[in-house]
Amino acid sequence: MIRHIVFFTAKSPENLPAILDGLRLLGTIPHVSHFEVTQNRKVDQFGNDIDVVVYAEFESEAALRAYKAHPTYAEATRRVRPLRELRFAADFEAAKAVSMREAG
Repeated sequence: MIRHIVFFTAKSPENLPAILDGLRLLGTIPHVSHFEVTQNRKVDQFGNDIDVVVYAEFESEAALRAYKAHPTYAEATRRVRPLRELRFAADFEAAKAVSMREAG
């Protein structure tokens, strides 16, 4: 399973509703196993720069590639890019769960 996490900052707080609406389009793409988009709660004691978080899971790298190639992905990008300042993304393979007892 591939996990896809993207962090966004808004150019202006007024842009947040439109950013969230644009990113919610991504959840309609059929290649996604799990999808969430939410506004950051900003409760971290060290940094709260991120405004919006996208979290998605994919069964394979092929599914992630198909997601990024889908026309809805391009439409969401077209809507959100002018409203956001920064975008940070990470795609990684989900590790098998290990209990704290097993981790040592």
